[in-house]
Amino acid sequence: MTATDQRGYDHAAVHYTSDAELLAVVVPFLEKGIAAGEPTVVSLEPRRAELVRAALPRSAGTHYLIIEDVYVRPAAAIRSYRDLMARLVGGGATGIRIFGEIPAAAIGADWSSWARYEAAVNHAYDEFPLRSMCAYDTRTTPRQVLDDVARTHPFLATPDGGHHVNAGYVDPVAFLAAPQPMTPYPVQQTAPLVELIDPQPPAARRAVLDFDRTGLPAAELDDLVLAVSEIVDNALRHGRPPVRFRLWAGPGQMVVTVHDTGDGVGDPFAGLLPADRHIGGRGLWIAHQICSQVTLHRDDTGFTVRLTAGRPPGDVTPA
Repeated sequence: MTATDQRGYDHAAVHYTSDAELLAVVVPFLEKGIAAGEPTVVSLEPRRAELVRAALPRSAGTHYLIIEDVYVRPAAAIRSYRDLMARLVGGGATGIRIFGEIPAAAIGADWSSWARYEAAVNHAYDEFPLRSMCAYDTRTTPRQVLDDVARTHPFLATPDGGHHVNAGYVDPVAFLAAPQPMTPYPVQQTAPLVELIDPQPPAARRAVLDFDRTGLPAAELDDLVLAVSEIVDNALRHGRPPVRFRLWAGPGQMVVTVHDTGDGVGDPFAGLLPADRHIGGRGLWIAHQICSQVTLHRDDTGFTVRLTAGRPPGDVTPA
């Protein structure tokens, strides 16, 4: 085992191909924490959570989170975990262990935002005495996801008890600063319902309200209106003209892109962590908290923010 005592956060990936392999990693990991008096937390899909529960002593005291509540969106997951760990440390914990997984539906819908999450948590959680393991079933996880997992986890845990330094790990700042793909959703294969050049925020808000053909709940539509207003204002203030606003809508879904020809926000953690010190950071933080999906994309034409209300289909067409 590689010593990691100098790190605040020991962040490991687990690749498994069976329930037996999963349990061979998670049970000893949690049992060591239980024996040391550390709070232990599990955030897995219900069937796998029950396997873990059955394998641990009834007196273990492990806390089981509802995975759908934790992984609603990346920024919300970071905030939720940070709040949880702050409470545990405030209660006297000198070590914390978390074993979890990102839901399969989240991986299929918009993995790029969760890849940013996996990179950002190396910074976001480093102030806490945390050991965590992120489980990925190699039978069902796409190759491009596993490639990102390899670049966002400093350590690798294996069913034989190994815990190794990951030679493929990329510093989170470098990972987040690199160009990320933005795969179009099927609804984006059609012409946008609205296209505006250099719109002021009120015009962008009206466009969202006037072209709502989705049947989205009023609260979710209101959240999108707020996010659109913030992102358009950011682009006008801090981007480079022209600012192009586009909107698509379908049953249960609305997608908005805001593009400008500038370099985008300079903070690699923008949107995922509170950024009151950074230019443009507040609007991205708000958008990440309230939109079902937020995708950031840089290319040679500039910077694009895509905001989605409703759940996008799991199958997308490669760019």
